[in-house]
Amino acid sequence: MIKISFKKFTKIDSEKFKSLNLEWLNSYFEVETIDQLLLNNPQKEIIDKGGFIFMIQKNSKTIGTFAFIKKSEKIYEFSKMAIIPEQRGNGYGNQTMKFLIQFAKNKNWSKLILYSNTKLQNSIHLYRKYGFKEIPLEKNLVYSRGNIKMELKLI
Repeated sequence: MIKISFKKFTKIDSEKFKSLNLEWLNSYFEVETIDQLLLNNPQKEIIDKGGFIFMIQKNSKTIGTFAFIKKSEKIYEFSKMAIIPEQRGNGYGNQTMKFLIQFAKNKNWSKLILYSNTKLQNSIHLYRKYGFKEIPLEKNLVYSRGNIKMELKLI
């Protein structure tokens, strides 16, 4: 299996972060207002608020991305994971999950949460494989497409 690497987001990654996410959002759902806000202003809306964005690289070419959105001091939302279609199914999701869980543990976060849709069966399977458990959805969801909420307790 080809090794991938993870690089912290810089401003030059803004368009790639946006295009990677728009590709899967437009394929499966509609781009919502919250998506537009986050994708058009990743520095201001994610990083400046205490979050993190990583670009997934293979042979120094960006093939994917994901973000951690700060919810509270020790709780982060795992969000905006995208891999270009021609690279899906190569095990990069597994490598990414191992990296992001280790990153969160190194930061001493207490848990990760995520919102998804059961239509994304491969994604839900991946999250369960790495210990994410389904928890009740709250009312007034941030994403109207979200029909499942999951969490991974880290401590």
